[in-house]
Amino acid sequence: MKWQLRNRTLDLGARGVVMGVLNVTPDSFSDGGAFLDLERAVARALAMVAEGAEIIDIGGESTRPGAEPVCAEEEMRRVLPVIERLAPHGVLLSIDTMKPIVARAALDAGAAIVNDVGGLRDPAMREVVRATGAGAIVMHMQGTPRDMQRAPAYEDVVQEVRQFFRQQEAACLTSGVAPHCLAFDPGLGFGKTVAHNRALLRSLGELAPAQRPVVLGVSRKSFLGEAIGSRAMEDRAWPTVALTSLARTLGARVVRVHDVRPNVEAMRMTEAILGGGA
Repeated sequence: MKWQLRNRTLDLGARGVVMGVLNVTPDSFSDGGAFLDLERAVARALAMVAEGAEIIDIGGESTRPGAEPVCAEEEMRRVLPVIERLAPHGVLLSIDTMKPIVARAALDAGAAIVNDVGGLRDPAMREVVRATGAGAIVMHMQGTPRDMQRAPAYEDVVQEVRQFFRQQEAACLTSGVAPHCLAFDPGLGFGKTVAHNRALLRSLGELAPAQRPVVLGVSRKSFLGEAIGSRAMEDRAWPTVALTSLARTLGARVVRVHDVRPNVEAMRMTEAILGGGA
């Protein structure tokens, strides 16, 4: 299983990777405002790399439930200086955006992956990916960040997410996007109830098209707190680690997290067991 990212290929056949979250926003649900300052953002990214993150995912627009959109100019003002500072360090960078103009500017500045919570529905975003040869993450979301958690409903969430992935893969291939550039994220918490999230986790290995990587972003999400009976954000760190290990056994190859080191260690330990040997 290989994921092509512009001029680099990640071999995910036997070894998954951890993607570190870097929100340069004032209103993200977990760490909004913490890394708006350029120097703090760069230092945080390099610290996550030192802890074992192989990708840094940079976002300039919050996608928490109820979040208000920001204009492309403001989003670029937030993310482009960070990308420009990190790119010379050889850090593998992802841009978390739904806007084609932001994605293209980020790729021109040194990013290699487009992480689109809109699922590459926009033909203009597919064209950005095609023209640049960037890696891309197709995420499933019901609704928009502003309204996605009001009343999410499915007849069969697993089947509907699986079908969406196949439809978007077909749309990408028709648009000229190479299949090995694509990865797929079920979008836990993006227009899903706790029951929907759990159903998708149980069927994680059945969702993505054959030989395409599954990306999972569960870090610090509210359904973790519900499972352990706590609303405190700090109490969601170890449930995230548990899900990293579980998700790796179920076939996930990329996990997107805030707390890098413990999740890297959980993934490596799980892979050591999966790999067998005495």
